[in-house]
Amino acid sequence: MILILYLSAAIFAVAFAILVVYLAKTLKSLRKTLDHVAHTLSSLEKQVEGITRETTDLLHKTNKLADDIHQKAEKLNNVVNAVQNVGHSIQQFHESVQKVSSTVSSQMKEKQNKVSQAIQWGNTLIEILERAKHWKQRK
Repeated sequence: MILILYLSAAIFAVAFAILVVYLAKTLKSLRKTLDHVAHTLSSLEKQVEGITRETTDLLHKTNKLADDIHQKAEKLNNVVNAVQNVGHSIQQFHESVQKVSSTVSSQMKEKQNKVSQAIQWGNTLIEILERAKHWKQRK
């Protein structure tokens, strides 16, 4: 019976030794895997830092661009307002020219009869002077 006990203990010791060897191999393999994961995470952390830096730079550039666009839009609004004022001025000038033109036209119509009469009187006077000249030459 003691032999069975020793034999059982020896089998148990061999089994335990085999278990320890396989456990050691598994732990070494796990250590390699964890080292690789740690290296990968370190690399990933560096890449994330680079991306964060680039994103921050891009955000600053975007803000500068937005400010520049805002300033140019304000300047463009000033130009549009100036063009609009020029348009109003041209429209007022056009209206003034139309008023002057209609005033001149109406005055021309009013004075057309007077001018016509003056021309007729002038023609009559010229005829009288020519006849008088003619009469003097006959005499």
